[in-house]
Amino acid sequence: MKPSTHVENPDVVLIGSGVMSANLGALLKRLDPKLTIQVYEVTEDLAHEASHGWNNAGTGHAGICELSYTPTQNADGTVDVSNAIKIFEQFERSRQFWSYAVASGMVDRPNDFIRPVPHLSFVHGAKWVDYLRARHAGMAAHHFFREMEFSTDRAKIASWAPLLTEGRGDVPIAATKMDSGTDVNFGEISRKLLGWLGKQPGCGIASHHRVVDLDKVNGGWDVKIRDLSTGEIRRNRAKFVFVGAGGGSLHLLQKAGIPESKGLGGFPIGGQWIVCDNPAIVAKHQAKVYGQPLDAAPTMAVPHLDTRILDGKKTLLFGPFAAWTTKFLHRKGSIWDLPGSIKPHNLSTLLKIGATNIPLVRYLVQQGTQSMADRMEVLHVFYPAAKKEDWKLIDAGIRVQAIKKTDGQAGIVHYGTEVITNQDRTISALLGASPGASVSVHIVLEVLKLCFPQLLETPEGKARMKEMIPTYDEDIKLPQNAERFKELSRKASANLQLG
Repeated sequence: MKPSTHVENPDVVLIGSGVMSANLGALLKRLDPKLTIQVYEVTEDLAHEASHGWNNAGTGHAGICELSYTPTQNADGTVDVSNAIKIFEQFERSRQFWSYAVASGMVDRPNDFIRPVPHLSFVHGAKWVDYLRARHAGMAAHHFFREMEFSTDRAKIASWAPLLTEGRGDVPIAATKMDSGTDVNFGEISRKLLGWLGKQPGCGIASHHRVVDLDKVNGGWDVKIRDLSTGEIRRNRAKFVFVGAGGGSLHLLQKAGIPESKGLGGFPIGGQWIVCDNPAIVAKHQAKVYGQPLDAAPTMAVPHLDTRILDGKKTLLFGPFAAWTTKFLHRKGSIWDLPGSIKPHNLSTLLKIGATNIPLVRYLVQQGTQSMADRMEVLHVFYPAAKKEDWKLIDAGIRVQAIKKTDGQAGIVHYGTEVITNQDRTISALLGASPGASVSVHIVLEVLKLCFPQLLETPEGKARMKEMIPTYDEDIKLPQNAERFKELSRKASANLQLG
């Protein structure tokens, strides 16, 4: 654990050291070098909760392989791919900023945090083969996905990912593939950006410090912090607070007491992976393969078999498997997090969730009580020849799904990452789920536009932002911008050493 540094009465306080806070802090300091920024992180090390390498799949979510981003099949058989196009564009903004960070010397060794890994979609059964064929037709028609391949040929699919066909019967199968997919260590890019930020004048980073209260004051927020190493309580005052604390965001929003948090609840879902380190098996698989949803699982809980590269070591990861928990954070959570989040203003929302999501509760109980043999049975859908002795179970991170009242209906475990901002735009908090970290630059760019518009309104501010994220004010989805997209994508790939 590095020594903590403190800035008194900063312009900005960032709560949490994950990928959202890291990107926001770096962008703010680049836009206005005079800004003073303080980061508080509850764990001993930086980016060790949701952004940590083993606490997420590390997929650079670009809509290429995730069937849950394109679930709608129209009456005429076509598949609506508009959401995948939107996600691809948002991830491209992340690549552009990280490319700039490398080119400008803010961070080094891009292979530490991003590597090329093909992204595949894989399905079985005649109905799903027809769906994937239609999805491919819709995707490949757009310039983002023009290089996507589709095949029902077993030999071809075996050449892409041999484990998918080993020991498989005669059921119809199909796959799509794009080589431009990525594996991302979101914890590592966070630490690199924060390492740069911490060296800048007027910036401080304090790990093992928990923000325990937020009080509104004239001109900003009074922040109460506990040093977990000494127990000391300190206070700081900031003009703007960003709550990028993962599962801890809900509690802090409730403490802040802003009207926008009323009625908001949270539902924690733990995660588990099964992992293979057998070199002979690991060497056969070089892809992130996303499949069709399981019948009983929530919409976003689609299984995937992934190449994962962490700290220079390649391994295979399969999951996710859900686990019941009442904790909101993986390392620094408490079993009282969920009960403590229940307030009079969100009780009706949570009761409605309980009444309308019985299948989800049943699913979580089933997931939490299943044996390794049960998990292997799910893996066999992807890798029929898998052997139990080659795989081990590990815990992953915890996601707290925001629960809110929408059109009189309560929703849970759904797509979407969002930020809640109060009326005077002095506090923003991150809530939501996938695609999350992958589109973090796009998300914090929306925070900048809303809460720091003055930084983007001057010619100098616009020029700085265009240098960091060339397409921040461009729509590269449009057909007439296809060549512009190709040019910028090639540049980002070169800077990030993606080949």
